[in-house]
Amino acid sequence: MFIETMKKQDNILIIGAGLCGSLLALRLAQRGYKVTVYESRPDLRKVDISAGRSINLALSDRGFKALRMAGVEDKAKEICIPMYGRLIHDIEGNTFASNYSGREGEFINSISRGDLNGILLTEAESHENVTIHFNSKCLSVDIENTKAYFKSYETKEEFTVDADVIFGADGAGSVLRKSYYLEKKFLFSYSQEYLTHGYKELEIPGDKDGNHQISKDHLHIWPRGQYMLIALPNLDGSFTVTLFLGHEEGKYNFKDLTSEEKIKDFFQEQFPDALELIPNISEEFANNPTGALGTVKCSPWYYKGNTLIIGDAAHAVVPFYGQGMNASFEDVYVLDEVLNEFEGDWDQVFKVYQERRKKDADAIGTLAVENYYEMRDHVANPLFKEKRKIEMELESNFPEEYFSKYSMVTFNEEIGYHEAMRRGNAQDKALLNMISDNEISASEMVSKESLATILEKVQKETNEVLEEDKIAGL
Repeated sequence: MFIETMKKQDNILIIGAGLCGSLLALRLAQRGYKVTVYESRPDLRKVDISAGRSINLALSDRGFKALRMAGVEDKAKEICIPMYGRLIHDIEGNTFASNYSGREGEFINSISRGDLNGILLTEAESHENVTIHFNSKCLSVDIENTKAYFKSYETKEEFTVDADVIFGADGAGSVLRKSYYLEKKFLFSYSQEYLTHGYKELEIPGDKDGNHQISKDHLHIWPRGQYMLIALPNLDGSFTVTLFLGHEEGKYNFKDLTSEEKIKDFFQEQFPDALELIPNISEEFANNPTGALGTVKCSPWYYKGNTLIIGDAAHAVVPFYGQGMNASFEDVYVLDEVLNEFEGDWDQVFKVYQERRKKDADAIGTLAVENYYEMRDHVANPLFKEKRKIEMELESNFPEEYFSKYSMVTFNEEIGYHEAMRRGNAQDKALLNMISDNEISASEMVSKESLATILEKVQKETNEVLEEDKIAGL
């Protein structure tokens, strides 16, 4: 009973009021903690700060699970646009659809980063035990004494915040994570790996009536091997278009695309149907920043019961599985589950949280990079298309027995990322081997019985691959 009383008096400091930080603030406030949040940027509900950042994201089941826990799922759903699959655009302008799932009711959602963040901030601030300060940059953290040092962009003054527990939800460039290796209080492992490709955001505007000019029911992909374009729908009829391109290597790269003529020549050659839909391409290309794409892995995530990094601060991922936000939200969900068991002992909470979460966080980082190459190089490959066709039929006809890797990662929130990767990779290998060896084909799928035979073969081959991987120590 004494611990129960004490813990609610803990002053919690959260560095970062982005998606993860604002959901964490909301959930801890709901649990009765006094929470103070400091954010370096202005309040996005009052100032547009989206330039150059992904302004719409993919929200799926893992994210909804965490939002449901915090009581904000319905508000998020109100600003979602369902995307039922990928629509692939080839270089001749032909399109073909590839659904995300063969099961009914499984889809991902395009959602505005800013609007969702605003909902979470407003919900958090509705609790009297939450205070959020904007325009306050964290300079460093004293992890031993749980003090954080800030500078106000408004007053230019530096100040110190003393807390009982500090959470770093301050993204891939986390200041708290930086303090872990600068203070040298413990052995800290850290890696940050960048892709050779970067990204730039462009826009397909709505038509004169504010309607979408291409299907709003899909995530659009223009896969071209060394480069790729994707587009996600927005509520105002526009699409946010993202170009993924090498920084310096390849026939076309960001370094060389320096003139209006070069930019238009590149798009005319590689994405002619998209070029027709982007009227301000030269201006946007010149003015929108080029972003880097990196994966962060590190350990440990916590120091004693004093501090914990969470979300992108602990495990930033590239955006190609649409799971970055979902993984960060699931972090909050897992932390909440651990608090149910060990509340009152922050050291134990952080230790158990990392034990349960680390391998899944590492797995989604690996999966996201793998999916980058799949989206860029493989989605238009005949072998891949055959595999997806078989998978869609298996999911449609045997919804309880068969789950593709994509479905396990995206729609089955009860399976951890690591297990989804292990089983999914084995299943993919089994399917591709059998298709290549003409042991199975989409043309055989003429009846439920023939599909049942294919399912049995796939399951048997998958189990054999899993056993081989186990022996190989994979």
